[in-house]
Amino acid sequence: MLPDEWSTPPLAELSRKPISYGIVQTGEPVAYGVRCIRVVDITKSQINPEDFITTSPEISQSYQRTVLEDGDVILALRGEIGCCLRVTGNLVGCNLTRGLARVAPKHDRVDPSFLTQVLRSPFMQRVFDQKKNGSALQEISIGELRRLPVPLPPLDEQRRIVSVLSTWDRAIALTEKLIAAKRQRKAALMQHLLTGKVRFKRFVRSAETTPTLYGEIPKDWRYLPIAEVAEEVSERNKGGTSHQVLSCTKYDGLVDSLAYFGRQIFSDDLATYKVVRRGQFAYATNHIEEGSIGYQNVCDTAVISPMYTVFKTTDRVDDGFLYKVLKSNLYIHIYQVNTSASVDRRGSLRWSEFSRIRVPVPALDEQRAIAEVIDAQQEEINLQRQKLDALRRQKRGLMQQLLTGKVRVGTDMQGVP
Repeated sequence: MLPDEWSTPPLAELSRKPISYGIVQTGEPVAYGVRCIRVVDITKSQINPEDFITTSPEISQSYQRTVLEDGDVILALRGEIGCCLRVTGNLVGCNLTRGLARVAPKHDRVDPSFLTQVLRSPFMQRVFDQKKNGSALQEISIGELRRLPVPLPPLDEQRRIVSVLSTWDRAIALTEKLIAAKRQRKAALMQHLLTGKVRFKRFVRSAETTPTLYGEIPKDWRYLPIAEVAEEVSERNKGGTSHQVLSCTKYDGLVDSLAYFGRQIFSDDLATYKVVRRGQFAYATNHIEEGSIGYQNVCDTAVISPMYTVFKTTDRVDDGFLYKVLKSNLYIHIYQVNTSASVDRRGSLRWSEFSRIRVPVPALDEQRAIAEVIDAQQEEINLQRQKLDALRRQKRGLMQQLLTGKVRVGTDMQGVP
């Protein structure tokens, strides 16, 4: 039940212009043309208009109804349905593609920032899930969007609610920037430590360097094919034994598939799946160029799609050191070079080709010291990610209370948990 002063008008009543979706066919990109926003553009943490596609002024003019003005709200009709954004700054004057809809809030009835918060709220996301169609390309129709009931307090209360939620938004944005900065710092540190440009004095045996195809490494390091420090493992899950199923991701490596994706994306029959044991590596044979390689430290025994390659190391390398080498930006570039030159040219990099890639191999003690420093950097990132998750949970809880009227925000901000 909403407070007596609140109403639930359909979204269409809160827009001063008809709610419309964007350009169906933008045509070929046009130099200095009108920028068009896609669903993928508004799902990024940092929106960059330089990434937008363009269309001709003539096509944009024929879709004048979705040329953006300051304070408009755009919302995804497909893909990440319900993902939305308030239009400000350099987004003004852009147009939209078919997957997005434009809402032009009536400022005397609804605050644009309040409307954005409502549309992003957990309870509204549940409404979107109920209303999206069941086709392969799931989307919500423009008609359903127009009929969407919006919980609406008086305008002054809307602004007070926005003020409270904006505090969490600022904290979330600041933490996201801090994580991005720490990731950049870690990447730079990895680049220097994993190539020997920066070393611990106690390990230096020579100041000379040796040239390689991808730069110089210390002369007292070895530069070996992966085949000399690791071997492929091809253990099938005979009998289809029930094990935890893992997937490999670009950023997080091997993860529990069900927990990560929130649904089953793997086969019911696990008999053809490969076994990957604790302390082994696995990579996506057909997508290694994206950096999809992981180290199995999730559980003792798991299974993974037969489309992956599994391998284990010898005692010549430290697993933590090798994993960091193989996940570095330099080696993602090396995978891209090798997959484009592979026999089938389909982005595949089988063990026979992967194992020929060379890696720097310092002494074991130096490998471990390098891995420890990089791990410390990652731990800082992990702590910030935990903080970010906590802030997002807190905001979701606040949204559930404030945007449904269960908790009211007075002019003195009393009543906010």
